[in-house]
Amino acid sequence: MQPVLSLLAAGSTPSVIEQIELFFREGGFFMILLGLTSVVGVAAICYKFLTLARSRIVPDDLAADVDSFESRIQSGRVEEVLNTFERGESALARLGAVTVGQRGRPQSEIAEAVQAMARSEIVRLHSGMASIDVVISVAPLLGLLGTASGLVVVFSGLGSDNTDWVMITAGIGRALKTTIVGMAIAVPAIIAQGFFQRKIETYAARLEVLLTKLAHVCERSPRLVPNPSAGEAD
Repeated sequence: MQPVLSLLAAGSTPSVIEQIELFFREGGFFMILLGLTSVVGVAAICYKFLTLARSRIVPDDLAADVDSFESRIQSGRVEEVLNTFERGESALARLGAVTVGQRGRPQSEIAEAVQAMARSEIVRLHSGMASIDVVISVAPLLGLLGTASGLVVVFSGLGSDNTDWVMITAGIGRALKTTIVGMAIAVPAIIAQGFFQRKIETYAARLEVLLTKLAHVCERSPRLVPNPSAGEAD
């Protein structure tokens, strides 16, 4: 509060940047912790945007190829899809490789092998979500802790004969700033968490549909028919 009073006494109005600087400076040590928490939250959200890109999970081209996998076997155009599976550049490709590797076996055995691999892919999809959960829990608590510590200092001045109620009111306002910042960090993190969770569920459902269809084809096709042109070249 003293920097603001000195600026007003000098007859100058603080600029927006100065007001923001004073806002965070008056929060004290807990503003630093909240700043670190916000950095972790932003980093985790950016990481999830990158890792949950459609091209990394269910590429549209590969999804179309898997959807038409049976017709590709019948026409001998399956080699390109198999090569994509082997490269394993997406979750669908890695799971597709496992499914094709179990071709000719009973449906239950294929499903068991795919489910084992799918669990690791689901864990990979959820990587980084724990950091967002921590930010959602910690940011409001740090804000409240900063407010509580500020109120302790403010109310410790009560009871004296020269109590300045104006300063006490201003002090309470300063103490509440950490709570405001904590909530401001937690709210976007909660929105991001819901968005990413919904995206993961959508990807999981799409993968299940495609892999179930691929498993049925592999069960009926003990031997995948190679590309005829590739056979002629040999």
